[in-house]
Amino acid sequence: MAETKDVIRKTDADAIRLAKTLLRTARYGAIAVIDPSTGAPLASRVGVATDLDGAPLILVSGLSAHTAGLLGESRCSLLVGETGKGDPLAHPRMSIACRAQRLERGTPEHERAERRYLNRNPKASLYAGLGDFSIFRLEPQGASLNGGFGKAYVLERSDLLVEGPVTEALAASEQGALDHMNADHRDAIQAYAHHYAKARGDGWMLAGIDAEGMDLLAGDEARRVFFPQPLAAAQDLRKVLVEMARAARDAGAAVAGHEGNDHMGA
Repeated sequence: MAETKDVIRKTDADAIRLAKTLLRTARYGAIAVIDPSTGAPLASRVGVATDLDGAPLILVSGLSAHTAGLLGESRCSLLVGETGKGDPLAHPRMSIACRAQRLERGTPEHERAERRYLNRNPKASLYAGLGDFSIFRLEPQGASLNGGFGKAYVLERSDLLVEGPVTEALAASEQGALDHMNADHRDAIQAYAHHYAKARGDGWMLAGIDAEGMDLLAGDEARRVFFPQPLAAAQDLRKVLVEMARAARDAGAAVAGHEGNDHMGA
């Protein structure tokens, strides 16, 4: 009998970083639930954000069939990953097995989740406060990552989430840091986007900061920038942001100088 080839690759640091990038930059995803009225699978598109630790967050109406599914059976899956040019199956995507937890209004968990969701999806502020809308935190149990043809990985919960005292400490200081950076240091944010995320254009703003990195938005575009090392303590954030901005500006100046020399020598 011919030996069956194992199509699952060993999960390495690059696979984990790709998985986290897909999740942190997702604007939407496809959620699959069990329809309580038929017992059949039901898939629907939902807006997506992430909690500080990386768990997916969704904001859904009580009138939606998938909300009834989540309330009847907490097990669900979320597919994230956007297509681009060419074969849609050649682009990375990830299916996350989750257990849905509805967050109660008035709790610290709901307040943090709503804040992060609206930072990521500001247009949702038009309906987030309506009484029939709820935020669910989707607790990852594991994931299947397809990084493109021949690049399949199986990830565990610990591969997706960043937990610990730093994450808890950032819950209290994150919004203040975001407001300060977006109001007073837009030039630094553009430098992060251009140098680290290789993004183009201006208008980039910070939408989230966590222990491992930051999320940047410009209109419908999203980018993920990882810190050189995860934060050891929440108070290290300012130092890291300053050092990254300096490095990005120095690199930009060096490129500009090189291009200027090339032009003069042409």
